[in-house]
Parts: sequence; C-alpha cells; structure tokens
Amino acid sequence: MLKTSNFLVPPDNKIKLSDYDPDNTDGFKGKAHAETMLEKHRQKLFELQELLYAEGKRSLLVVLQAMDAGGKDGTIRHIFTGVNPQGCRVSSFKVPTEEELRHDFLWRIHKVVPAAGMIGIFNRSHYEDVLVVRVHGLIKDKEADRRFVEINNFEKLLTNQNTTVLKFFLHISKDEQKKRLEERLRDPKKYWKVNPTDLQERKRWDEYEKAYEDVFRNCSSKNAPWYVIPANKKWFRNVVISQIIVDTLESLDMKYPKSKFDLKKLKVE
Repeated sequence: MLKTSNFLVPPDNKIKLSDYDPDNTDGFKGKAHAETMLEKHRQKLFELQELLYAEGKRSLLVVLQAMDAGGKDGTIRHIFTGVNPQGCRVSSFKVPTEEELRHDFLWRIHKVVPAAGMIGIFNRSHYEDVLVVRVHGLIKDKEADRRFVEINNFEKLLTNQNTTVLKFFLHISKDEQKKRLEERLRDPKKYWKVNPTDLQERKRWDEYEKAYEDVFRNCSSKNAPWYVIPANKKWFRNVVISQIIVDTLESLDMKYPKSKFDLKKLKVE
C-alpha cells in the first residue's frame, strides 16, 4: 500500500522541488504491479463515480499542473479510462481569449467548476495566472501575492459548497522533459504536440520551479492540498494519483439516496 501522504505539501511549508526526486517510486515493485493496482483503482473509481453522481450532493475537482511534457494528458487518459463521460468533464486552459481578459482572472475558471454529482478535471488551471504571467514579468510579486489570497478564497468557497479539491503537480526532471520533447520531434504521431513555444519556455525552467514553489507555499491548504507527484515513471505517477483520488472519494462516506416512492406499491407489468 502506497503511503500517499509522502507526496502531500503541508500548509504554509516552504519547499524546494530539488528535494523531491522525480524518479522516486517509493519502493514500488515495478510497472507490472503498478498496472494491476491501477486497474483495480479504475474499477473502484467507476463505482465511486456512479455513487457520487447518484447521491448528487458533492463534487470532485482534480487540478493537474506540470512543466511542458509533464504528462497531464496521459494522466487523464490512463486514470479516467472507463468512467462514465456523463459524470466527468475535462477543461483545458490556454492563453486567455479577449473576452476572458475583460473579466477577472478567475471568471473563466468559476464557470466550469464541477456541479454537484460531477467530477471536474482541469488540464492546467487558475494557477497559470500566478505562473506563466509571473515568469514572463506580466505581474509583479505584489500582484501575485494578491492573487494567492484570491485563489485561496476561491477554493475555500468551492470546498464550502461540498466540492473536494485535489491538486497535483506532475514532477518531472529537466532531462526527462528533454527526452519527451525529442520524442515528439521524432514520432510523426506526436507532431501535433510539437510547439516551438515549449522549447523557449524550457529555457525558463529555474524560474518556473521558483514560481511553483511559491504556489505550493501559499496555496496548499488542508481543504485544497497540493501533491508533488514523482512523474518520470508514468506508471508510478498513474498509480499514486489514482489511489489518492479513490481514497479521497471513499473518505466522503457517500450514500445512495433512498427511493422517493413506495417500492412495494410498484409493479412492472
């Protein structure tokens, strides 16, 4: 059994990503064992999603952040394969549109948070507005601090409305990123993923690490925690995140609703 608390960022802790080994597999037996566990997690997630949807009282928001080529798409594909699409929605956040820029930075986020009974998955998120813009000097530290407060208040609002928030940083090494970007350049099936911008952003690796460390220190709370997930080994990444999600849903102690009708009086002719 994995001790997933090893990857939790405690509230108000100043952490260094250099202290987290992206190759860590926590003594796990290997890929084959991980795949077996992942399949069990998928089956359990299917059951828990149905229960979440049927109960209709709460929701789950999964936030995925990473450096470029960190594996956000793969995480979604491997963990949520088999869930009912009716109860799950994936939202991606790229460069804000003109309309979005005319609103506060959380406007485009709030309108796609999961409704009661739903699982929402953010491929990138509201944290882009304290990461990319900061690294590129579009906001100052004072503005970033203000946004940290607003993000915490926003997430507190969600949790107060029975939305459970889980935030995962997929931690890969710079060497692993290089390997994955080079694979995209070699494989015709991955050409569609190639973006010259990613190569430019790679030069800002150290700046992004510092920006993420500030995010973790300011925005990991008891009710909306951050997890730093070793992600060089994709199979380990998948099994850790899936276990955290399953464990979290199980802890909600959800119940199937009772029938609104007297079932003894109903007869199928």
